[in-house]
Amino acid sequence: MADLSDIITSKVRVKILKLFFGNIKEIYHVRGVVRALGEEINAVRRELEKLESDGILRSEVRGNRKYYSLREEYIFFEDILSMVSKTTGLGAQLIANRNKIGKITHVMFSGSFVRRKPRRKDDDVDVLVVGEVVLPELAAIIRKEESIRGKEINYTVMSREELEFRKKRRDPFLQGILANSRVMIIGDEESLVL
Repeated sequence: MADLSDIITSKVRVKILKLFFGNIKEIYHVRGVVRALGEEINAVRRELEKLESDGILRSEVRGNRKYYSLREEYIFFEDILSMVSKTTGLGAQLIANRNKIGKITHVMFSGSFVRRKPRRKDDDVDVLVVGEVVLPELAAIIRKEESIRGKEINYTVMSREELEFRKKRRDPFLQGILANSRVMIIGDEESLVL
């Protein structure tokens, strides 16, 4: 299966990126990162400093501690967020179990779901799955992620035909889903939207 380590050679850097982009709003102290990753403090400190100098992270000194957080204005922020979403958590599980779930053409996560923001409305969809789906398999994977996150994941499943029908009819429910920011996990964004 594809992973960030395919293009980034430092395993510690990969772990740090997954940690920060998997918890976008978190602020980490060096020792907190070391504990979370189980890596040597010098390797973690070196990579944090490199990521800060590259503009991916920012630091802030509080008392005698230095804390790190993501810079959402970093030019490749969305790209890294998309890659991390595909290689960790629910995205990785959906890709790994794609054949068990059925013939899936598209999986889309809402931007707020990826950023772990609360839903604006109860009818907002976190995950859209398009294709011929084996619902019990998909539901089991979703339930597992819900237990990890400690909150309900609102997902919708549509066949390709239903998606096309709703697009032609300019269905308000589908238009609402497609109008918001999104991260494509499986499939092409253009063929989903157009």
